[in-house]
Amino acid sequence: METKLVSSWYNLLSSVPTSYVQPPERRPGNAVLATGLKIPVIDLEGQDRDGIIRNIIKSSEEYGFFQVINHGVPKEVVEDALRIFKEFHAMPCNEKIRESSKDPNGSCKLYTSSGRNGEDVARYWKDSLQHPCPPSGEYVHFWPEKPAGYREAIGKYTQEIRTLGLKILGLISEGLGLDPKYFHGDLTANSVVISHHYPPCPEPKLTLGTSRHKDPNILTILLQQAEIAGLQVFKDGAWIPVDPIPNAFVVNMGFMLQIISNGRLIGAEHRVVTNPSTARHTIAYFINPTNETLIEPAKPVLSATSPPKYVSMTFGELHGQFLNKGPYFESEFRIQPSQNVKK
Repeated sequence: METKLVSSWYNLLSSVPTSYVQPPERRPGNAVLATGLKIPVIDLEGQDRDGIIRNIIKSSEEYGFFQVINHGVPKEVVEDALRIFKEFHAMPCNEKIRESSKDPNGSCKLYTSSGRNGEDVARYWKDSLQHPCPPSGEYVHFWPEKPAGYREAIGKYTQEIRTLGLKILGLISEGLGLDPKYFHGDLTANSVVISHHYPPCPEPKLTLGTSRHKDPNILTILLQQAEIAGLQVFKDGAWIPVDPIPNAFVVNMGFMLQIISNGRLIGAEHRVVTNPSTARHTIAYFINPTNETLIEPAKPVLSATSPPKYVSMTFGELHGQFLNKGPYFESEFRIQPSQNVKK
């Protein structure tokens, strides 16, 4: 593992290794960037509740992404979490590996590239630390103990982000005509936090930090490091850079939410590009169902004129498809129009 971590060798090279060079059609240097487009910013305290819900639904329909400000997460909690993760990725490789290898089942892990089971076309320029953080707290004893204060700082952060995530999902529920607590319980029981470290890259036009994909979950809440851009969202044939906003979080719809809304909300495709001069850190909080939870369009969003567009499948089955097939797994779940025709 030590020799595989990008952070252990990136500064020894003046070019990107062949295994990290993306095919020409995927290289960021060949991509079309959107001009004049930005993903919406929503002030969670700035207007009446109905107005906030309308903005969230509109943004989720058109972009699948938005940023939130005045979200209620204390600034010191956010700063402590980002500092701790930066300190973790700066530790010697053998310490990082030791601190992230305590779970015999491998749910708490340090990995490089995508972490998926299938072969990637090319590797990705990042190292990631991942572990579950469900509200039960059952995995905390597998979390790293170093740097000092890790468990306390990340515990506070994930609790605050869970509260924010349930608040946003409650607003989405109302906007879709669902019970405000529709997403409480099994649909949001298994959260995961991933700290991504993208080292400086000598040839950022040739490689990617993360491939083009949709998140295979309910909702993702992302903290971007200030003043260092990298995230891009795909819309209408072009890539929209998502510039960091101070004290804001990026919120994106997962593919599960696209299924539950029967396609009304978009699990938008996105990717991460690198830069040649500065390391970039992000913290992604993924709200997941339990593996046994059935994912299907919600009954209230269906009608005679809006039949189900997706097959029913457990989250465990769906997530397995993502890990094995990568970003091109969506077609497995779409119902063809002929399948809805009664015989």
